[in-house]
Amino acid sequence: MEIAVYSISGKEAGRKVSLNADIFGIEPNDHAIYSDVKQHLANRRQGTHASTERADVARTTKKLKRQKGTGGARAGSMKSPLFKGGGRVFGPQPRDYTFKLNKKLKRLARISALTYKAKNNQIMVIEDFNFDAPKTKQMTDVINNLKVTNKKTLMVFAQVNKNVYLSARNLQGKKVVTASDLNTYDILNANSLLISESSLPVIESILLKQ
Repeated sequence: MEIAVYSISGKEAGRKVSLNADIFGIEPNDHAIYSDVKQHLANRRQGTHASTERADVARTTKKLKRQKGTGGARAGSMKSPLFKGGGRVFGPQPRDYTFKLNKKLKRLARISALTYKAKNNQIMVIEDFNFDAPKTKQMTDVINNLKVTNKKTLMVFAQVNKNVYLSARNLQGKKVVTASDLNTYDILNANSLLISESSLPVIESILLKQ
C-alpha cells in the first residue's frame, strides 16, 4: 500500500512511501485489541480507593444493651454497619489492577489497530520537521495546514522531539509520542495518525521483531 508523503505546509512532497502489509494490511484480531486496551486502562488505575470499615471507625465498643430480654437483636458495638455512622460492609480496599499479557499478543494488537487506521484512511505520512524553539503557534499552523484541526490527532516521531512535544502539549486532542511508545489505546483513541517518515522503519523493526 502506497501513500503520499506530505510536508508541514499541507502539500504533497512529490513522493510516496510503501506501508508494510505485515503491519498495515493484516486481518485484524479484535480480541487481541480488546485485551491490550483492557490491560492499558487497568494498568493506569491507581487502586488507592479505601472505604472506612468497622475496624477503622472511631466509635465506642461498649455493649449497648443486655444480650437477652430486650425483644430486639443482639448489639455489641456502635461500629456495626447496622448503625448510622458505623463501618461499611465489604467496601473497596487498595488493590493492584495490573496484569500481564504476552508480548506477541500485544504486538498483534498494535498491528491490528494500525491496520484498521490504514483501511479507514486515517494515516498520513509527513516529512520530518523540528522547531528552533517551542512555539504553540507554529504547531497550530502545521495542524491547520494538514487539516486535522478538529480531530483527535496522534503524532508519531522516530525519537524524542522536545520542541515539537512542548509545542503540542497545550493543544486539546493532540498528542506526540515516539514510535517505541506507540500503544494500541492511543492508536484507536485518535481520529488521525500523523506518522513521520523516519518513524516508519522504527515501527517496522519493533512490530516485526521475532
